[in-house]
Amino acid sequence: MRGLPGPPPVEVVEYTDPLCPWAWGSEPEFRRLRAALAGRVRWRRVFCVLFDHDDDPVPDQAAETAWYTRYVEEISAHTGAPRAVRLSRVAASSWPSSLVARAAQAQGDDVADRVLRRLRESVFVLGDPADTLASALSAARGVPGLDPERLAADAASDGVLRQVRDDRAEARRPVCEVLSVRGGSPHPGAAKETPDGGHRYALPTVLMRTPQGRRAVPGRRSFDAYASALEDLCPGLLNTRAALSPAVALERYRSLTDPERRALTAGQWPPPHAVRVDTGNGPVWLHPEEAATHPATRP
Repeated sequence: MRGLPGPPPVEVVEYTDPLCPWAWGSEPEFRRLRAALAGRVRWRRVFCVLFDHDDDPVPDQAAETAWYTRYVEEISAHTGAPRAVRLSRVAASSWPSSLVARAAQAQGDDVADRVLRRLRESVFVLGDPADTLASALSAARGVPGLDPERLAADAASDGVLRQVRDDRAEARRPVCEVLSVRGGSPHPGAAKETPDGGHRYALPTVLMRTPQGRRAVPGRRSFDAYASALEDLCPGLLNTRAALSPAVALERYRSLTDPERRALTAGQWPPPHAVRVDTGNGPVWLHPEEAATHPATRP
């Protein structure tokens, strides 16, 4: 996010993965929170590599896909987030999508947000996870303002690889507050054990910090939980904005789920020009310019 002159008073760190179903289901809260904090904090995403190279090999891909499909269905029933009608497979790796998402950040916040959104939609709308570099780059094709040649070069660069390696390492040094978490959420967000005996952040986790202190908000949480933690840490920082009109929201975000449009908009839905894409759990609404290049509408 673009900050005010001088260092922002708060850093917000979002630990995430482009292919994580809980992170996908938390987008209504995160979009609302980012809008309420625009220009007032430094918002930093850390790509945690959910599907990693050191994961155990899957002996039965079909059985694993069937199990994961049910898992995503359970999460989407709780969050209201769309899920693909059919999931082709479990993602083989989060590295390609994380590299592309990280590389997109060099082209500005708007481009980076829209590329990350396309990567999430690859699995949860299309059912075909962007788990190769070619498929991740293809998912991003047509994003307004994107230089695809630069994205491909940056995603394959040593510099971006180092950044994602640093992200992965940071995600495996969770703060002590998240090692044991209580809560009524189906996903309270206690840190996950890793194969080497360590821990990594559950996804998503938000860490808010100032020079004077920090607050961790792990797992699936309400907007009010984030707002309360922020108010406790830095009173008065949150700028609660009026809901957007449906047309303005679609123009700004280009892609909205039903939970997102309920969280962000007020007025009759959908706008007349919205393009509806049906999924296994409700529609995704696209701006016509987004629909023109979106993988869901490609021949």
